[in-house]
Amino acid sequence: MSRVLIIESSARQQDSVSRQLTRDFVSQWHAVNPADQITLRDLAVSPVPHLDGNLLGGWMKPEAQRSAEELQALARSNELTDEVLAADVLVLAAPMYNFTIPSTLKAWLDHVLRAGITFKYTPTGPQGLLTGKRAYVLTARGGIHAGASSDHQEPYLRQVLAFIGIHDVTFIHAEGLNMGGDFHEKGLNQAKAQLAAVA
Repeated sequence: MSRVLIIESSARQQDSVSRQLTRDFVSQWHAVNPADQITLRDLAVSPVPHLDGNLLGGWMKPEAQRSAEELQALARSNELTDEVLAADVLVLAAPMYNFTIPSTLKAWLDHVLRAGITFKYTPTGPQGLLTGKRAYVLTARGGIHAGASSDHQEPYLRQVLAFIGIHDVTFIHAEGLNMGGDFHEKGLNQAKAQLAAVA
């Protein structure tokens, strides 16, 4: 049995293409892997606070010196990090906002990229500690950006996932969704075909 962690980040609920891709992923994954455990965290419904002094204090101060606010921030970060550590498969569902990821997803990453837990520093540089995991990234984009200089989603997410040791990463892009004509249908159908192949 594998454990799958899905992170939703679209600000939209209705008509969200990335959420539609997530539903398709879950349905197809369950059909092939019915015993797997799927956990979903929705960052639009339950946003994660941005990195602040309380979280830094919770990470860096000795336990006896932490304030109540710092302890609360640390407990939240521990909960999020524990979910990632327990997962065998990570799914990030992200629309493209202004050429990159939603700020809610960035805030989540800021909580789980933690020295000594998901990566460590060595004499030869940082080393990811989450080896052996797979990741799938489901994106929804109004234009066509794959492979272009305007794509700040895929390069960034590949880098941060590799930084914590996740190198087996599959991107599925639904592109051209706002370009009119038949671009929307083509982009969505292409993404759905890629999803079916993954399952």
